[in-house]
Amino acid sequence: MLILAIETSTPRSSVALVGQDGVVADAALGVPRRHGEFLVPAIVFLLAQSGRTVQDVTGVAVGLGPGLYTGLRVGIATAITFASARGLPAVGLSGLDVLAFQARHVRRVICSTIDARRGELFWGLYRQAPGGVQRESELRVGSPDTLAAELQGLGEPCLVLGDAARRHAKELAVHHDIELDPTSAGHPLAADLGTLALPRFVREETERALELRPIYLRTADAKIGWEQRGRLRGGADS
Repeated sequence: MLILAIETSTPRSSVALVGQDGVVADAALGVPRRHGEFLVPAIVFLLAQSGRTVQDVTGVAVGLGPGLYTGLRVGIATAITFASARGLPAVGLSGLDVLAFQARHVRRVICSTIDARRGELFWGLYRQAPGGVQRESELRVGSPDTLAAELQGLGEPCLVLGDAARRHAKELAVHHDIELDPTSAGHPLAADLGTLALPRFVREETERALELRPIYLRTADAKIGWEQRGRLRGGADS
């Protein structure tokens, strides 16, 4: 089994090849807004460097967000095209789940965050579970003060990770039970995405690539998504 993982929900794009023995190869690009230029060459590079071919890939995992609209659109479209061309199964996961997986050995509450722009954050709460982490809340979007109040209301220590935590460290650090993780990559990574998705492929808990949908937590983002979808299919702009 060889999984191609694609994660483009934040400014840092990444791709990886993951097998049952672990990560075979991975690559990341830290230059913002270059998802479209990076993805296909990176996939070709990883296959060549690992001595694999397109025919060796048995499934595609992709980050569904929440995150940057353009990045999500490019990543999901690439995943759909690759998987559909060969009739491969797909798994879509939230980038917040993937980010929390980086802290899977932590016994405290884990708060995974992604910068939502406009002075807001996307976040989800998790706890350690066998084989990884388990989400304990709905994915949410809101201000740093709203998140800080929610975490304070838990009444127990919490580890916060992600690029949004770094951006809004001053607002979050006022509460003593909130610790910001300085060791986290700050973004969900394709290598973690593939590792987290692999058991689902083994259990055949997959979906058709054309059924993949981005996760939108703001009405405005969802409206943009549907309008763009209409234009791509030749529909009206309104």
